Amino acid sequence: MGENLYNPSEGEGFWLGGEKYLLNPLMDALEEPPYPQSNLSVKFAPRDSVLRLAKGGDNWPATWADDDNLYTAYGDGNGFFPYTTIRFSLGLAKVSGVPPSITGVNLHSPTGERVGDGKHGVKASGMLMVDGILYMLVRNPQSSSLMWSNDRGLTWEQSDWRFDVSFGAPTFLNYGKNYTGARDEYVYVYSHDDASAYKNSDHFVLARVPKNHLRDWQKYEYFAGYDKANRPKWSEEIRKRKPIFTNPGKCYRSGITYHKGLKKYLWCQTIQLASGPHTDLRFKGGLGIFESPDPWGPWKTVYYGRDWDMGPGETASIPTKWMAPDDKTCYLLFSGDDCFSVRQLTFE
Repeated sequence: MGENLYNPSEGEGFWLGGEKYLLNPLMDALEEPPYPQSNLSVKFAPRDSVLRLAKGGDNWPATWADDDNLYTAYGDGNGFFPYTTIRFSLGLAKVSGVPPSITGVNLHSPTGERVGDGKHGVKASGMLMVDGILYMLVRNPQSSSLMWSNDRGLTWEQSDWRFDVSFGAPTFLNYGKNYTGARDEYVYVYSHDDASAYKNSDHFVLARVPKNHLRDWQKYEYFAGYDKANRPKWSEEIRKRKPIFTNPGKCYRSGITYHKGLKKYLWCQTIQLASGPHTDLRFKGGLGIFESPDPWGPWKTVYYGRDWDMGPGETASIPTKWMAPDDKTCYLLFSGDDCFSVRQLTFE
């Protein structure tokens, strides 16, 4: 197979991972998944089993840290009980245990917390610990940037650079505890292909950076398609980026983790309903879970529901700390109902 190409002017489709996918204008109406069905399927626990904590907060990107806790961040809320007296656009928290026995504790950080509201307030969209350093991707009100902490979230430093185009709601690929089990020496960053966190896109894009150079914007590379041997190409120029995932008009917020037992990358995406004004995802919307053996695809559909049986919230992920050794039982962390929401799921 020759080089994988993306050319929207052709109006026919694109090549990805050696397969051709059509850009079907009727796909939205048919509510069909954008990629072929995986041999994996998923079963969600009953609706009434969902655990909901930290009422009033959303986002919740999370990472498994070296002290065996999850570190996370919330938006437009007061955190876990006992609630903070200030409503933060970016608040920080630590979560201990495994569902259903989990406990959340708010972290006070004058250098990390932010106040504001909606798109005018700085919010977190990605969280990652690598070699004991906590990294956080933040968005709004301008383009996205990076923060980091050497003391597990108590104090933070801010990068002096931003993504100048695209990457409006970036998130990290998470592996195991403190980034153990990573396939190589890179950190991978995913986002829908728009500079605004509040606009749907047709595509998702991907960047990578050596894990020891996360703070250096000159070290970032961007997925730029495939070579003739079907291997990913990378460019130092962000404007040469190519899609790694396409779902016309439905690419928005997401979270991705590696499942060691299944040897799969599991990518959770929340999907706004198609008809009428944008539906509030906290209470109603779609959910997609896609898998691949590689961070850049090709992707297959594990689950795709344009109208999930509850609101998926703006973001969702499957934390690696909550993946059972039997390779089947996991927990979905999502911001439905404006809460730290947790729902058990089983892969079959």
